[in-house]
Amino acid sequence: MLPQPASLIEEMAAGLNRHLAERDIQDPRFVGIHTGGVWVANSLLQAMDLADQPLGILNVSFYRDDFSRKGLHPQVRPSQLPFDIENQHLVLIDDVLMSGRTIRAALNELFDYGRPASVTLVCLLEINARELPIRPDIVGQILSLPQNQRVKLTGPEPLAIELRNLDQE
Repeated sequence: MLPQPASLIEEMAAGLNRHLAERDIQDPRFVGIHTGGVWVANSLLQAMDLADQPLGILNVSFYRDDFSRKGLHPQVRPSQLPFDIENQHLVLIDDVLMSGRTIRAALNELFDYGRPASVTLVCLLEINARELPIRPDIVGQILSLPQNQRVKLTGPEPLAIELRNLDQE
């Protein structure tokens, strides 16, 4: 059975608050990865009573290592970072951590904007398909899926998790 995003978000908000307090991080900057990560980030900010905080939006399409194979989706929009990255504590948020390649691309892009003091990685779901040594600091739930299954986050309101069979697509 798939988890409900709303309950995971509440647990993640509490865990992130503890994490930031333990590291004595004041006034972190929040960045969501387009599209699902932005939806999760908005829900997380609401759960943390920080909905008025500016949210950076990263579109990592140009930074993906499979860009030359997949090409550019016609609806790609530029990233929007309404704050300085240099020496800031960032909270990078994505919906699903699977291979780690999206996070690698996001880090590459962030460092093109400046050198953050730290990056805390937050993911709603972590799937057992890691290709790179990247782990979230805060994760809603870890899932083990067969090779022919994937999850997809739909939203933004309400957030929902769907299970998809690759054999049937």
